[in-house]
Amino acid sequence: MTWVLVFLLAYLAGSIPFGLLITRALGLGDVRAIGSGNIGATNVLRTGNKAAAAATLLMDAAKGAVPVLVAHAWGGIQPAAVAGLGAFLGHIFPIWLGFRGGKGVATFLGVTLALAPPVGLLSCLTWLIVAAALRISSLSALVAAALAPFWFWILGPGEAVWLGILLAVLIFARHHANIRRLLSGTEPRIGSRGT
Repeated sequence: MTWVLVFLLAYLAGSIPFGLLITRALGLGDVRAIGSGNIGATNVLRTGNKAAAAATLLMDAAKGAVPVLVAHAWGGIQPAAVAGLGAFLGHIFPIWLGFRGGKGVATFLGVTLALAPPVGLLSCLTWLIVAAALRISSLSALVAAALAPFWFWILGPGEAVWLGILLAVLIFARHHANIRRLLSGTEPRIGSRGT
């Protein structure tokens, strides 16, 4: 029952739509009405406001990291992993937005950084390398997510491998349209105003 409470509280934290709140607060309109319609940092960047995108990235990562850190301090690695899953699901299926949320990349990075800093750092580094080389955010996210379970397996904690696998599967599922565009060569590059 306590783990259910951990999951639900983390889900509610993850459900806070920072991308939407930040763009509205800055007078940039409803981020869901531009680009991909996504509430994440990549789509916020399509408003042309880099500060708003950076703030969204940080806050979306924080809402993954904070529940993990609190749960870990309370009960160790497994409650922390459960909190990470809850926060991630909250971001991609937020109750406040009719369960239509973001794709979870920043929250995934926040969760991994808090749960296992070496895994999180390698995931961030993977994203940065692919993004710098190819300038495609979705591909960067997919590669980082695909490698995360291996980083958990190699570097630990081993008890969190299941979370790495599950988050990777969910990120791939949320990027199904991006994957189709990647295969067709029509996926927009970072900073473009496309989808």
